[in-house]
Amino acid sequence: MAKTHVSTIINGEPVEFLCEPQQTLLDVLRDELNLTGSKEGCSSGDCGACTVIVDGNIVCSCLMLGAEAEGRKVTTVEGIAEGEKLHPVQQKFLEHAALQCGFCTPGFIVAAKALLDENLNPTEEETRYWLAGNLCRCTGIGERGPDPEIDHSNVTPADARGRGGPGQREGPGPGFPLSRE
Repeated sequence: MAKTHVSTIINGEPVEFLCEPQQTLLDVLRDELNLTGSKEGCSSGDCGACTVIVDGNIVCSCLMLGAEAEGRKVTTVEGIAEGEKLHPVQQKFLEHAALQCGFCTPGFIVAAKALLDENLNPTEEETRYWLAGNLCRCTGIGERGPDPEIDHSNVTPADARGRGGPGQREGPGPGFPLSRE
C-alpha cells in the first residue's frame, strides 16, 4: 500500500512524515517520530493514556489516523514543557506525587492542561467531567474519579497557560494536584 504524506505542526514545530493509511496517530507519534510520551493502553479510546491535543481539543490518538493530522496542530506531552522548564500542571503533578507507575500520567497531564486552557478556574465537578476519559489502573483514578482539589495558592492564570513567572500574579489561578493534602 502507498504511504500518505502528511504535513502538520507537532509541539509547535512543522513536521512532515509518511504513514500507512491505517496507521494511527499514536503509532506515528511513537514509531515514526519517536515521541513516546503518549502510551497505548487500550486501543479503543477508553483509558486516555494516549491523549493529545489536536487544534485545541483533546483526542485519543489511538482512535485518530495519522493521515488525519494533515494541516492540524498537535500537542503531545513532550510539547507541554518549555525546554527544561516544566509547565505548571507538570510541576503540580510532581509536587503532589500524582502518579504511580507513570503510564497514565502523560494523558492526565495533557487533559489537565487542555482543561486549564479552556477554563482557568474549573469547579471540582468540571474537573471530574473533563478527566473522566482518563483512567489510572494503579490507583483506581477514573473509576471513582480523580480527587481534583484545586490549589489556588501559587499558580496564576498566566502560569496555567504556561506564560507566567515570578511577580506576575493576576489573581487566583488553579494548580492541579490530584490528591488532597
